[in-house]
Amino acid sequence: MSGLIVSLPKLLYSNILSPVLGALQDVASTGYTMMGALEHDQRHNGTAHAVTVELSNADLDLFVRLKWIYTLLTLLFYLCGVPLALYFLGVLLFRPIDRVKRLGSIGYLSHEAGAVSKREVANMIRKRRKIGEDLPPVFPNGWFRLLDSLQLGRSQVKEVTALGEHFAVYRTKAGKAHILDAYCPHMGGNLAIGGRVKDDCLECPFHGWTFSGDGQCTDIPYSTKIPNFAKTKSWPCTEINGAIYVWYHCDNVPPQWEIPEIKSITNGKFTYKGRVEHHANTHIQDVPENGSDLAHLGHLHVPNVFSGANLSTQFDSWWNFVEHIFKAQCKGASEDAPHISLFYLTHDLNLFKKWSCFHLSLNVYQIGPGIVHLHFTSPFGEGIFVQSLTPVEPLHQVLTHNLYATWRIPNWIGKIFLIMEAIQVDRDVMIWNNKTFSPRPRLVKEDSLIAKYRRWFSQFYSENSPRLQMKSEDNSW
Repeated sequence: MSGLIVSLPKLLYSNILSPVLGALQDVASTGYTMMGALEHDQRHNGTAHAVTVELSNADLDLFVRLKWIYTLLTLLFYLCGVPLALYFLGVLLFRPIDRVKRLGSIGYLSHEAGAVSKREVANMIRKRRKIGEDLPPVFPNGWFRLLDSLQLGRSQVKEVTALGEHFAVYRTKAGKAHILDAYCPHMGGNLAIGGRVKDDCLECPFHGWTFSGDGQCTDIPYSTKIPNFAKTKSWPCTEINGAIYVWYHCDNVPPQWEIPEIKSITNGKFTYKGRVEHHANTHIQDVPENGSDLAHLGHLHVPNVFSGANLSTQFDSWWNFVEHIFKAQCKGASEDAPHISLFYLTHDLNLFKKWSCFHLSLNVYQIGPGIVHLHFTSPFGEGIFVQSLTPVEPLHQVLTHNLYATWRIPNWIGKIFLIMEAIQVDRDVMIWNNKTFSPRPRLVKEDSLIAKYRRWFSQFYSENSPRLQMKSEDNSW
């Protein structure tokens, strides 16, 4: 549909304006021919005879009608075509990108005979794939993003499924975000599906029980007394850096650390440029482990992004006269903030393996199991990618990258940054969707950082952290 709208001005011209113009030229051609003959007679004979070209009333009437039609269609073209062109130009230049790739849309290759849809391929591989042995717990302890701040308006409620839980995330009339269990403790109604935000509270759509942000029931419309057991679970919640986060701990331990505030976002120096979202079928530890796997940066991510994300063909593309060169250095965690690991990353575009350009320098902070802040400087200006990783199910991860940058990086350049980032992550998704978890990988000396990273990540697991348990009859967890 969008392609038809974009091509509408061209279709209007080629199918209506152009034929009308041709008809006008045909009607006028007789007059032009007679005038040419008269000029030729004057040049060669020195005399000229008056030549009278008579057009019938029908020809004149047709000429006038076609002229009016041409004028009206030209006016219509400018009234409709120009605004449409300006609209799509505005979308390209000013609207932030919002690219979402769900399970099955990318990251799978079919070796099945016959026509098989992407969804069928994804489901087959999810069922058949060897998961791996001795998997770490599937839900580590820490802060996890549930929604972007822009996705939840005032007096609005949304259901979010994550970490094996169902959350009702709502924003009060005053603008404060709260997170409750989605299911009402009374008779199991879903607070987020049909529930209403009333001032600072959330009303159940089933019987009208109303709960405050701390989980206490504040009203039962048909009862004169509110019993002590009338309460639901309230989850620790924080809204910072443009997102709403929930604190998850398998033992219900309160938050043990806070998410660092990005002051450049808070004070408006960095503004929102867009986001990309990926869904991956893998264990949560596989995703942040990429940062410690320096060898894969020098292989998987070298081909030009224009060569695509199909791992079978990306190395054969003629686009690879330009390559991506990454270099990384791990600094690790500090004693006063053991939950934060820092490493430095640089990126250059290498032309014909001789010249380098488009240099990026990044300070990458892995904050707990599910948050990464990538501060960068580029030839265009400064900015930050806010990366969030949230497990929906034990082997279903949602990975988001939100870009914030200075005014020197307009939205259209921000889109280029995000698309380049997205295609690189598309390649990772194909790896994650088809790999098995290796608890004891065969590492060489140059891979030592992977083992170090796994030891650091283990701090986010505790004895009661949930593990994957498979049901043999349908291979579900």
